[in-house]
Amino acid sequence: MDDDKGPLDRPTAATYASWFKALADATRVQIVSLLARRGAPMSVGEIVEAVDVGQSTVSAHLKTLSEVRFVLVERVGTSAFYRINTACVECFPSAADLVMGRPAPTPPTCTPASGATDE
Repeated sequence: MDDDKGPLDRPTAATYASWFKALADATRVQIVSLLARRGAPMSVGEIVEAVDVGQSTVSAHLKTLSEVRFVLVERVGTSAFYRINTACVECFPSAADLVMGRPAPTPPTCTPASGATDE
């Protein structure tokens, strides 16, 4: 921010907006919560069972979450396993922090870990 009196710079604001947009769906919030709490990669089938939503819907939500790098996909043969990207999620600011002008964490350059790829 510009000496704590101005708005966030445009690129940072755009990054945070994409993050808020990705979490603007209850199912996506459930998926992020599930993966963060589980702490281990999960298959689409396991996620479907946990959130009680159809496979195609879960896959679409995982795609959205992977686009902002909240979720990473690890391919093992023909299977795909999804895990939380803790580097990105840990620096996600709360809406209250941003609105109140509190220091916001610097968005990381979120890159997939070795063996992980974008979907």
